[in-house]
Amino acid sequence: MLIMEQRIGIRREDKSEWERRAPLVPEDVALLDSKHSIEVVVQPSHIRVFTDEEYKEVGAEVREDLNAPVIFGVKEMPPDFFERDKIYVFFSHTIKGQEYNMPMLKQMMNKGNTLIDYECIENGNGKRLIAFGKYAGIAGIVESLWAAGKRFEWKGYSTPLTHIKRVLDYHSVSELEKDCSKVGREIIQDGLPNELAPFVIGVAGYGNVSSGVQEVLSYLPVKEIEPDELFELKDNSHTFYKVVFKEEHIVQRKDGGSFDLQDYYDNPEHYKGVFSKYLPYITVLINAIYWEEKYPRLVTKEWLKENYKKKVKDPQAYPLQVVGDISCDIEGAIQCTVECTEPENPVYVYNPESGKIQFGVEGEGPVIMAVDILPSELPRESSIYFSHILKGFIPDVFKASYPDDFEGCTLPDFLKKAVILYKGKLTPKYEYLKDYLQRRL
Repeated sequence: MLIMEQRIGIRREDKSEWERRAPLVPEDVALLDSKHSIEVVVQPSHIRVFTDEEYKEVGAEVREDLNAPVIFGVKEMPPDFFERDKIYVFFSHTIKGQEYNMPMLKQMMNKGNTLIDYECIENGNGKRLIAFGKYAGIAGIVESLWAAGKRFEWKGYSTPLTHIKRVLDYHSVSELEKDCSKVGREIIQDGLPNELAPFVIGVAGYGNVSSGVQEVLSYLPVKEIEPDELFELKDNSHTFYKVVFKEEHIVQRKDGGSFDLQDYYDNPEHYKGVFSKYLPYITVLINAIYWEEKYPRLVTKEWLKENYKKKVKDPQAYPLQVVGDISCDIEGAIQCTVECTEPENPVYVYNPESGKIQFGVEGEGPVIMAVDILPSELPRESSIYFSHILKGFIPDVFKASYPDDFEGCTLPDFLKKAVILYKGKLTPKYEYLKDYLQRRL
């Protein structure tokens, strides 16, 4: 069975008032129509970064009812939105068995829906082909440096970081980068207070998110060093030190054997976390890794409680001033990420002794930046980037046939592997979600 109607729907985002992104931008909507004769229907929205008029100008129909066989969105959709037998493409946030999205997944099963998840669209080497990750990294590092500036200001230190604005206050990435370059020149010229040197930015991860982080850091006076160099680092108040951590730095084999990346992925129980040895030397930690419960954490509540009060250099200076948790898994790799934040109020201080949080940058403990929709702070540019990739996959959805048996579905392999539900049933790759559905519903 082929999809006879070459029409797609774009659902408006309503999970948060800050979610202004779109999966397809007007320019690409026009291309799908002119090159592939694929019509587009768009739900009206008063917050989307691209207006209804912009879609109408390129020939899209704007209406409430998405009368289309394939529906695209960005974030999760409410359970009462789904219509029977349709195909939905969005970030479902279900592959870790996320409890809060199991009712949505169950409803899609009841409706006989097919679910394609952007997060699972990968090439043969496991690299994601479509993501907002780069822009999460750009926004995440800027928010974290802004938080560091405010934190030091509260502690009585004047630094050029106070000139970095919130991401929401920049009109474009280029404006943001110009500001960072200016701050970089100030650091080179005037330096940081000696008490804050060496200023170390640790980046856990080396994928798309990390690339966005490092793009911004390239506009600052940064010297990259290896993790082992942290232990003998000399003070330098005119430079930031950047350390990129990979899996081999985060864990080691319990039996003392050599590290093997594939073995770690296949048998994480054979490894133990050793990242805590670096924490006393890091000023700002950026978490950009994929994490599941089977993997060791980067920062634990126990370590913070035992170590955070250890003074470094002067009574007001502590290790680990700011954690930019871009991955933002609740009590995940950063165990003290106990709550996600919204763009208008992005940070809180985690008190290691009490386990409580206080929004803002004041208080005892590290500042945690935990915005879970960071790309939405750069809605236009992140949408354009995402849409330009997504548009190339959409014709394949219409060329494929969808028989009752999933094995016979003719989607390209990279898309077929991203099908979590097929006509209401979990596909073989994702059958493990049955346990989560039964356990949490």
